[in-house]
This record gives sequence, structure tokens and C-alpha cells, in this order.
Amino acid sequence: MTILSLGALMQRHPRVAGFLATLPVAIPPETGLEDWLDSLGEETLADLGMDRDHLRTHIAGLIAAESRRETDPVRTLVILGGQDKAGRAEGITLEIQAGEIVCIVGPTGSGKSRLLADIECLAQGDTPTGRRVLVNGLPPSPERRFAPAARLVAQLSQNMNFVVDLSVAEFVAMHAQCREVADPVAVAEQVIACANALTGEKFAPTVSVTQLSGGQTRALMIADAALLSASPVVLIDEIENAGVDRKRALDLLVAKDKIVLISTHDPLLALRGGRRLVIRGGGIAEVIETSAAEQANLARLERIDHGLMALRDRLRRGERIDSPLEAWT
Repeated sequence: MTILSLGALMQRHPRVAGFLATLPVAIPPETGLEDWLDSLGEETLADLGMDRDHLRTHIAGLIAAESRRETDPVRTLVILGGQDKAGRAEGITLEIQAGEIVCIVGPTGSGKSRLLADIECLAQGDTPTGRRVLVNGLPPSPERRFAPAARLVAQLSQNMNFVVDLSVAEFVAMHAQCREVADPVAVAEQVIACANALTGEKFAPTVSVTQLSGGQTRALMIADAALLSASPVVLIDEIENAGVDRKRALDLLVAKDKIVLISTHDPLLALRGGRRLVIRGGGIAEVIETSAAEQANLARLERIDHGLMALRDRLRRGERIDSPLEAWT
């Protein structure tokens, strides 16, 4: 078997070249991958935040992603029920279609995050719940489960922090380069404009990503997931307190045929989904279809939410809130 040098590997696989170019270490083009990995000291690996196995797996995933068939889109995600915390069978088979929003509701500690985690790892009976997740009706390949670059699922958690010292424009353009888009700078501008349309706190492309607020960070990640990320499944863990235009954010995601699952306590978000999963005691206890009456109430809730967002904007501008409020409902 021929062992490619790093230079040949980078020439053959642009995604690998893009990833290695971001690392603050020397990349000797004549050295083989394994020899290069062996040459990295523990202090260097600590600076990278990855050990040798993680680096090897990530590079393998980038190579696999390039060869993955793009003609096999994710049309459905199927959740096969496992068991709740008491060991009772969930007895459920749930099929979710591309472009669908499904919400997850239940008390704090009921198991909502565990369900998201099962979906995120495409569980195959190997998590505490015993759930299994099928992609287009079939178990996912190991590549789709474990190779970082080939992952089908993007997750936006409640707490998201950046550790890289890049401007927003540089950060998004770097992601665009990894995705091999034709014009990374133009795509970065589009993502940033979209993010600014989702949040009341506008930010400049030149600001450092480490200086973004929680709402700005969440808006940027939603825009990135919708316009740039290849992941067809997006999991969102509570965006109601992030200062993001929730309706516009969800509309943006489903317009790209993403499967969206969102854990929430917010009625405006919960009623935006066609279905909501009720979690009790660690299990899916009920699946509720959003009724016509609930959709009518959603329209009223959206008017209320629009009015509240307008009030927040007035506060940001230093205006008073002493005039009679409109009857939003």
C-alpha cells in the first residue's frame, strides 16, 4: 500500500489541506501522516486541543466526506423507542421528514437533553435509553456516526462559546473554505447578514467571535447551520432566552429542508412544530399533533412576541415605554 506524503494528501484532498492550514504547527509536505502525528509533542497536542487519535479520525472523516455520495440526501429520520428511567418500554416508532419541525417538551430533568443526545450520536441501542435511530429507514454507517466531517447532525446547545481568536468574517470564511464553496468571502457576508437579521443586537464582521453575546452567537450558528453546514439534521436546545427572532430562525432552517428538533418550554416555539414529543420520566410519553385551534393561538402569540421584540428594541435605543401599549392580541 502506498503511503501518501502530507503534501500529496493535501493536494488530493482539499478539505484536509484546509484543515491542516488552520493548525498552528509545521506541516512538512514530504512526511507521511503517521510520522507527522508521531512527531507532535504532548504540549503541541494540548495547544491543539486534540490528541493523535482525534486528529487521525478527523482527517479520515474529511477524506470520507469528500467521497461520500451527495446523491443520497437524508429524507427521513426514524426514532425507535427504547425505555424510560424506570425501564418501561416507550413503544414508539417516530418518523420525521426533511423540512419538518418537531418540538420536545417536558419538565426540567425529564430527559429532553437525553433524547437530543441519542439523536445527535445516532444511537443504536448503545445509550442508557436503548433507543435506535435510522436514517432513510436504515442504521447509519460507522462513518456517518463517528467521522466528524461526515456527521449528519448539528447541535446548537444552550451554552456556546468560542475559543479561537478570529473575527466573525474570518471564522465563517474558514468554514466556507472547508466546505469548498466557490466564493467563501461572499458566503461569509451572506451568513453574517442573515445572523444580524435574526438578532436585535447587530454585530460587525470585524468583531472577534469571542466578544459575541449569547444571542449573537446563537444567531450566527443558526445562520451558519442553515446556509453553510452540510448537516441535514439540526438539534436546538432552548433558544427562547437568546434574543433571537425564533420564527424567522425556524423558517430559515426548514426552508433548507433541514430536519429540526427543538427542546423548549416556550409555547410559541412548541406550537411552531407539526408535532411535539412529551417527555416524562426519561421516556417519550406522548406525541401530540398541533391542532388547528393551537395554530390559531400561535398566530396570536406571534403578534405578542413581535410587540415584545419591538419594546426590546426601544429599550436598546434608550427610549421610554410610557405610551399605551397596542392590543397585540
